[in-house]
Amino acid sequence: MFESLKGNWNLFRVIRVAIGVFIIAQGVYAYDTFSIVLGSVFGGMALFNVGCCGANGCATDIHQTSKSVISQEISYEEVVDKK
Repeated sequence: MFESLKGNWNLFRVIRVAIGVFIIAQGVYAYDTFSIVLGSVFGGMALFNVGCCGANGCATDIHQTSKSVISQEISYEEVVDKK
């Protein structure tokens, strides 16, 4: 769990944490419990780098070897405007 806090930080993740902190601060300022909980959820998701699919749930496997693609002859047909 603590490994997810230390690594893989990018600009978008920092912005999401900042938005979560901003929502929490606005909730405290307005005495709104729902905003505090919502900001905590959004900030926690950004802080621990999880989302709807989990940590890198939608990422592709970059270590997967690609299979060779058999090249095929492609034929093209010229399209002209008939007036």
